[in-house]
Amino acid sequence: MTKLTYAFAALALIPSAAFAADDEIVVTASGTAQPSREVGQAITIIDQSKLEILQTSVISDILRTVPSVSIARNGGVGAASSVFIRGGDSSQTLVLIDGVRINDPSSPNAAFDFGALLTGNISRVEVLRGPNSVIWGSQAIGGVVSIQTIEPTSKFGVSARAEYGFSNTAQAQANISGTSGIVSGSLGGGYYRTDGISALAAGTEKDGYENVSANGKLKVALSDDISVNLRGYYNKGKVEFDDQFGGTPDTFPVSDNEQFIGYVGLNANLADGKFRNRLSYSRTDISRIGSDIAVPQTFNVNSIKATLDRFEYHGSFDIIDAATIIFGAEHERTFASTFFPAGGGTTPDQASTTVTSGFGQVILRPLTGLTLTGGVRYDDYTQYGGQTTFGANFAYTPNGGKTVLRGTYAEGFRAPTLTEALLPFGNTALFPETAQSFDIGVQHSFLDGKATASATYFHRDSVNLITFSFMTFQSENIAKARSEGVELGLSLRPSDTVTVEGSYSLVDAKSRSVGSFGNQLARRPKQNASLSVDWKTPFGASVGGTITLTGDAFDNLSNSRRLDGYALASLRASYPVTDAIDLFGRVENLFDEQYETASRFGTLGRNAYVGVRAKF
Repeated sequence: MTKLTYAFAALALIPSAAFAADDEIVVTASGTAQPSREVGQAITIIDQSKLEILQTSVISDILRTVPSVSIARNGGVGAASSVFIRGGDSSQTLVLIDGVRINDPSSPNAAFDFGALLTGNISRVEVLRGPNSVIWGSQAIGGVVSIQTIEPTSKFGVSARAEYGFSNTAQAQANISGTSGIVSGSLGGGYYRTDGISALAAGTEKDGYENVSANGKLKVALSDDISVNLRGYYNKGKVEFDDQFGGTPDTFPVSDNEQFIGYVGLNANLADGKFRNRLSYSRTDISRIGSDIAVPQTFNVNSIKATLDRFEYHGSFDIIDAATIIFGAEHERTFASTFFPAGGGTTPDQASTTVTSGFGQVILRPLTGLTLTGGVRYDDYTQYGGQTTFGANFAYTPNGGKTVLRGTYAEGFRAPTLTEALLPFGNTALFPETAQSFDIGVQHSFLDGKATASATYFHRDSVNLITFSFMTFQSENIAKARSEGVELGLSLRPSDTVTVEGSYSLVDAKSRSVGSFGNQLARRPKQNASLSVDWKTPFGASVGGTITLTGDAFDNLSNSRRLDGYALASLRASYPVTDAIDLFGRVENLFDEQYETASRFGTLGRNAYVGVRAKF
């Protein structure tokens, strides 16, 4: 038995809570605000206070602490990063920023690249584990990651943060927010740069990263019941990386990436607030331009663009206190343009598709403490045809939220991307990937609310998974997978100054396809665990630490390249100089662990940072 196995066993006995606290409000379950005690799905919330405590700069590193979530990154900060939830593929993780889809339709499988997503002016992250396509449509098979930027505040406020550390890394963020009359708003921006590390572990030349971001929200209250919302998010990054197919590990390709989302919505609460309506338009605009000064005639040289235009109507109506219906209609147009000069093209390949969708969901509260939810969705794709999705869940608390039993049956699907359906390698006859899942769990608070424990079992079968066939030399619906496992969580607050949070997850994600049946899915470790302890000292300083354990995995579906398990430890501290100003610092990978999340790609050794943050 290895030391890492002993560590997993220990953390399994001291299992962050796998669910949101019972008094928290969640949105990802039904697309509308609900108390978590009424929600049957497994949801983890990382709020702004937690983000400040952890100090971590990269969202994907924070997701490591969420049960059943694993991360793979091709190098240092800014490098291509994938998130796998409950063993689902990275393309089966739907990502929202301020409620707007931001998955990239121009990438081969529309997976979202978490490499450019920094914590910056992020105020909240919701992670829904498991399928939820009834509400969110395509790609919500593994789960949903919903990210919110800082909301407007009732009083004028300013927040700012700056830090410096390892490999000449510097970053700064600032945000202002407030309300004046009928107008409230929030506006912020951030800058990040680092010399980085070599993207390929065998290289010596550093691959740097630079990022500029901006966020804004504006709300105009036309009356007590009618308001207009405007939201915007912008991210521009320049990432240097190494060509894994190059002749040497030190190569010089660069990718300039831009993401923009814009949203305008009209909210109307009618019938004394019982009938809530939202009509909106959103646009996602993505651009990636690749260059390579050393080898200009390679596929590293490219120009890729994509847009998503989406119109939505969402409504919810409280028929009676014990029954709420949620319904909506959506129309989305997706466009992608790709240009690879080395591929022999002289003009960009362009394609577009549209989808029109409708869904309905009923939430019933027939007994005190019992909530039943069921829904159906239909999506009509111009290129792929129709897809019907069902889902249902229950939540029951017999004691006012002290104990909550949960269960879910959920379906998810992922429509073929434009790349997968384009000739010569695509296939116009593809079907959507689909999954059927169920889970059952319990959450219990004890010691007068100072402790919360949770346990969940889940099982998901996925069919018609899309993969490239070397028999037909195009994409085909020939893959199948099964994922099942257990999530344990424990949150302890023995005093007002000490917090202990831990989680353990066992995720058995295996192929059920011909030729790889029984093999572990690539880059999805079976075991993950984390333990965080934070203490506010009597003299005002806060100190804490986190250890995350990741089990063995394989880098490929044939299971011929093993990725050894690893343990990462970090320490952090902060000190309030005044009521408004804090000094902080942290050390990550404290024991200088040598590890890989993707074969041949480098990872950061021991690294440290110091900084200052202020709120006025």
